[in-house]
Amino acid sequence: MHPHQAILLFFVAVIAGTLNAVAGGGTFISFPVLLFIGMPAVEANATNTVALWPGLAASSLAYLKRLNLPRQILVPLLSTSMVGGLAGALLLLKTPQHTFVHLIPWLLLSGTLLFTFGNRIRAMVGQSSAHDNLQNTSWQAITAVSMFELLVGVYGGYFGAGIGFLALGMLAALGMRDMHAINAVRTLLAVVINASAVVTFVVAGAVLWPHCVVMIAGALLGGWFGAHYTQKADQKKVRYAVIALGFAMTIYFFVTTR
Repeated sequence: MHPHQAILLFFVAVIAGTLNAVAGGGTFISFPVLLFIGMPAVEANATNTVALWPGLAASSLAYLKRLNLPRQILVPLLSTSMVGGLAGALLLLKTPQHTFVHLIPWLLLSGTLLFTFGNRIRAMVGQSSAHDNLQNTSWQAITAVSMFELLVGVYGGYFGAGIGFLALGMLAALGMRDMHAINAVRTLLAVVINASAVVTFVVAGAVLWPHCVVMIAGALLGGWFGAHYTQKADQKKVRYAVIALGFAMTIYFFVTTR
């Protein structure tokens, strides 16, 4: 890795980490840049996942005190998240490079659309701070959301952009209304999904470590900066910028991978 690439990746990771802390969507900048510097697509996705995971894991610590989901629901969701993340990561590693290259614009499009319409899902949930009484949730409902979370996990392990919004809709359908509790659960599920993927990518040797280490440092710095200044940032403008970036990258890769 050339020094100028290391500098570029560090600052890109700072931006990605900041975006993830403020509004989300850091993958829309960090993943394409890895492709632009010539990294193979599968390794770029694996390296990006590992590089951004520590920041995601750190952010989940702030939500632990809000985690009040009953054990009979939380355990199946965590289990299917772990299995789904593992399955998605293994599926990525089995995908030929040229096939994954042609999937990139569709994956970026799916992530961008989830990010774009995420606020509508959040609005459906509402802003009530009332405690959610889910102790009597039926086993049929628990099975249904667990199977859905398994699919979310597969998608998350394979690519990952926008999985938080899928979890948001699922938890709303389950009957949760406390936004703080929902954010706690969906962040934890995302951490577990990506943890499975991270372990799989590391064991398989799919991570390019010189690039990854530089990005981890940048993403952690960006995450700290974003968390520190998130109250001062105009999140609406940041969100619009991320959406514009997502669609721009989607269009670019649709054109270049034809």
